Amino acid sequence: MSTPNATTIAELLGSDSPTNWGKWGTDDEVGSLNYLDAAAVLRGVAAVATGEVFTLQIPIGDPEHPDPVWPGRTPAVRTQLMDEGFFIRGEEPEPSDGHHWADDKIEMYTQGSTQYDALAHYWYDGKVWNGKPAETTVGALQHASVLPIAERGVVGRGVLIDVARARGVDALAPGEQITLDELLAVASAQGTTIAPRDILLVRTGWIGSYYRTTSDEFYRDWNEPGLVYSRDLVDWFHTTEIPNLVTDTIANELSFYPGGIQLPLHCALMRNLGVAFTEMCQLDDLAAACAADRRWEFLYTAAPLKITGASGAPVNPIAIR
Repeated sequence: MSTPNATTIAELLGSDSPTNWGKWGTDDEVGSLNYLDAAAVLRGVAAVATGEVFTLQIPIGDPEHPDPVWPGRTPAVRTQLMDEGFFIRGEEPEPSDGHHWADDKIEMYTQGSTQYDALAHYWYDGKVWNGKPAETTVGALQHASVLPIAERGVVGRGVLIDVARARGVDALAPGEQITLDELLAVASAQGTTIAPRDILLVRTGWIGSYYRTTSDEFYRDWNEPGLVYSRDLVDWFHTTEIPNLVTDTIANELSFYPGGIQLPLHCALMRNLGVAFTEMCQLDDLAAACAADRRWEFLYTAAPLKITGASGAPVNPIAIR
């Protein structure tokens, strides 16, 4: 872990941390997703061999398993507003044509399920993605909200790096770190080439483990496992032109560092490079299929909900093998 004595994000990253600010114009709001041009889309299409479809979103409002969320947030609440019971109880007048219906609503954090972060979701030193002032987030994200990502959509060649399987475990333990060296070693062992402009999926087994344990156990000694900051890792994302990082953790990286630093890759990759973050994906079924025939690449498609001014939005990504 780089510069362990750092106590701020700025100290950890340094003044020369790579950026893509201005690369696609001063008003760009989708960052490294610009790498996903027509050629990148067609590379993704070419990765489809058997036509298997995997949806990667975790359930919203499962009564048996309250939605896993970052500590301090609350799970989604689905409320039934209309159903047959209203007619049975005489609470709703009988329509003259005899039709009945059901209706409900959900109250949730926009980042309370599988979701895309807006590029202006996380920042330091008073600047969000592309150097815009942090004041542009007041009231609603005026710049680099999730809406431009949702309007654009995300399509490309996805590659899955299954770190949990490589370690021979169902899920990484709290606080376990994934370095760049291990990421590349696992890819090599799988026979997987991470090519420029690939959408990178990293499996830790973490979200899958939530559904096999209790909430108390899942949140005990909270420190999500995942990718750990190093300058080499940031440089690799920069030179490889990775457009999108997708993981099965709530925040896509190790939660806490010595000195109280939290989520530095959100700043180094998302704020500085414009890498889109997709969090809380269920990757277990996809990983099992990839391991069965040793094919770790596929067409990845996603389009978060079009929510104006939002810092994130739910999404149900689809991987097609």
